[in-house]
Amino acid sequence: MDWFFCESVGETQLITGENAAHISKSLRMSVGEVITLCDSVRTEHLCRIERISPEGVLVREVSKSECLHEPTVEVTLFAALTKGDKMESVIQKCVELGVHRIVPVLTSRCISRPDSKAAEKKLLRYRKISEQAAMQSQRAIVPEISPLCELRAAAEMLSGFDRAIVFYEGGGRPLREIIASGDRNIAVFTGPEGGYEESEVELLTSRGASAATLGRRILRAETAPLAALAAIMFHTGNLE
Repeated sequence: MDWFFCESVGETQLITGENAAHISKSLRMSVGEVITLCDSVRTEHLCRIERISPEGVLVREVSKSECLHEPTVEVTLFAALTKGDKMESVIQKCVELGVHRIVPVLTSRCISRPDSKAAEKKLLRYRKISEQAAMQSQRAIVPEISPLCELRAAAEMLSGFDRAIVFYEGGGRPLREIIASGDRNIAVFTGPEGGYEESEVELLTSRGASAATLGRRILRAETAPLAALAAIMFHTGNLE
């Protein structure tokens, strides 16, 4: 079932813009076929296409129900900025795995260090990737992609979480010893190519983060966020 996001959905809904073009031109859908629209209050609406015109795609609601596709835990990923287009892959796959929010972070060993204009362009691209991945995986929300920030600024945000975890190649505790059954809002930090400096890990742990390990193997900067998120979803019962 093809999945799209709308702020709100009435008995009939006119879909316009990129979504309308995708339905009519890319998917080549016809009158009578059905799609799902997910609104801002996490309700999914099964809709039948009634008209396709230059103005857009007109659909009529057939049924609606609560969208139950979201994990029981909200994970905010503070991912160190990676070089090239690796960050795009991280965002896409983490949205599929159930991340709630992604904050790209600049650390001392980050190779990619875009200026403000380049960072804004990347942010727009990242947000589009998040939306597309959320549609593909039929999420109830489009995970937020925050503007790039420095590690110290990210560390200042930790007081708002039930649990904060920094995955460190220098060692840490197993994840099963860190996550508690009542955790519903978790911050996760993963490092760049070359890893974190010890002082950076000390900064995060001084703000309440727990150092954790992903095993004895050293993972690439673009692999660690996926492994970390998958492990958290497993330990919180969200891969069952």
